[in-house]
Amino acid sequence: MKTATIGIVLSDFHKEIAEEMLSEAKKTSQELGLEVLEVKRVTGAYDIPLPLQRMLANPLINGAVVLGAVVQGETSHDEIVAFTSAQKITELSLKYDKPVGYGISGPRMTLEQAKARAKEFSVRAVEAVARML
Repeated sequence: MKTATIGIVLSDFHKEIAEEMLSEAKKTSQELGLEVLEVKRVTGAYDIPLPLQRMLANPLINGAVVLGAVVQGETSHDEIVAFTSAQKITELSLKYDKPVGYGISGPRMTLEQAKARAKEFSVRAVEAVARML
């Protein structure tokens, strides 16, 4: 049986959280028998859709995982980023008929909450893709 392959798009705006998320996603992928073919790093969650689109267009990639943390600041910027990104990510999954595991925490999340949930969000995102493949 052929091993399923995935790509990961990582928002590394919060570098410490991002590194933990990437490490957990890779570990979970290996445990579930998924091969990570490609990892793309972007500055923020809003930047995820374009590299995700390119990744999903690759016939060698069966699915993808998006990771990051959208932390609340003094304005509602976090909500705009999170909602817009989620909508575009969903549209790309449907357009390419490939599963995308959503591992982006937030909006309305503190930095402490994002740190505490980094592992959980990463593991769940990879598990979601594995189940859909």
